[in-house]
Amino acid sequence: MDQPLITVIVPVYNILDCLERCVASVCAQTWENLEIILVDDGSTDGTGELCDRLAGRDARIRVFHKPNGGSSSARNLGIDMANGAYLGFVDSDDFIEPQMYETMAREALEGGYRIVQVSRDEIGEDGKRRPDVCVPPEEPVFQSSGGFLRTLLLHEGDCSFCTKLIDAELFRHRRFPEGELNEDFYLLLQLLTEADGVRILPQQLYHVYYRMGSNTRKKDPDEFSRVFTDIVKNADYAQKLTKERFPQYEREAARFGLCQRLDYLLHIPVAQMNRENAFYREVIRYCRRSVRETATNPYLTKQQKLYLLLLTAAPRSVRRLHRLTMRLRGK
Repeated sequence: MDQPLITVIVPVYNILDCLERCVASVCAQTWENLEIILVDDGSTDGTGELCDRLAGRDARIRVFHKPNGGSSSARNLGIDMANGAYLGFVDSDDFIEPQMYETMAREALEGGYRIVQVSRDEIGEDGKRRPDVCVPPEEPVFQSSGGFLRTLLLHEGDCSFCTKLIDAELFRHRRFPEGELNEDFYLLLQLLTEADGVRILPQQLYHVYYRMGSNTRKKDPDEFSRVFTDIVKNADYAQKLTKERFPQYEREAARFGLCQRLDYLLHIPVAQMNRENAFYREVIRYCRRSVRETATNPYLTKQQKLYLLLLTAAPRSVRRLHRLTMRLRGK
C-alpha cells in the first residue's frame, strides 16, 4: 500500500522539558511518510532553539517561528504550511505510540473514512495513569456525524484533534478560532457537517501528559479561566447546529447547554456575580427561562437538576456553598 503524506502539526510554547520526548515519539512512527511541522509560538525559554536543533536531526521536521498568538494561531499556521493528504495534531507536552498514525491511516484508506480517531489515556505528573476521560470502545465502530455529535452533547465523546487523523480537504476553508479556548469543539462541529462521520478505534495510542499548568487546569480554585465563558458560547453554537442539521438530538443539545452553564456558574468567583457582569446575567436569565427543561430533561442527572434549580433561585449563596465544599474536599 502506498503511503500518502501525513502532516503532523505540533504547536510549541515554552515547553523545554517535554518537547524532545514529544517530537521523538512522532519521529518514531512506523508510518514513515511524515511531514512534521513545529510551530514555535514566540517561546522565551529556549524552546525555539530546541526546535531548530531537532529539525537538524530529522529532515522531515520543518520549523516555523512566529510571535505569540496562542495555540489556535500556531495550529492554523501549521495548516497553512501543510502538504499532507491527511493532518494530525500533537500537543507538545504529550507523546504517542509508534504505530498510531499507521493504524489510523490504514483504517482511513481501507474504509474510505475522512476522520479516524484512536483512544487516549492520561499520565499524571507523578507518572501514574489517571482514570480514563473517554472510555474506549471494545471494538472499532463507525459513528455517523449526528451520532458522534450526540456523544459530544452527552459529554461521552472525544472532541480533541490530537487523537484524530483527518482528511486535509476538510480544512480547505476552515481554521481554528483564534483568541478562544475550547477551540477543538467548535471546529470539530464544523467538520462534522461535511464528513460522513468518525471511525473510532479502541487502541489507546495517544498519551496526554496531565500538567496542572495547562490552560484548563489551575491550582488556585478561585482563578477563573476564560474557558468557562467559551464553553457557554460553544454550547449555543452546538444547539443552533443541532436544531438545523440534527433536530432529533435537540433534547441532548438542551442538556449540553444547561450543563455548560452549570460548569460556568460553579467556577465563577462570587465577586464577579454582579449586575455589571452582562455575561453572567445572561447565563442566569437562560437558566431561569429553562426551568421546565431542567426539570424534565431525561439526560440531566438528579444532582445536575438540583444544582441548576438552586442556582436559578440563589446563585451567589449556592456558589459560596459549593466553593466551601470543594475546599473541604481539597479540590
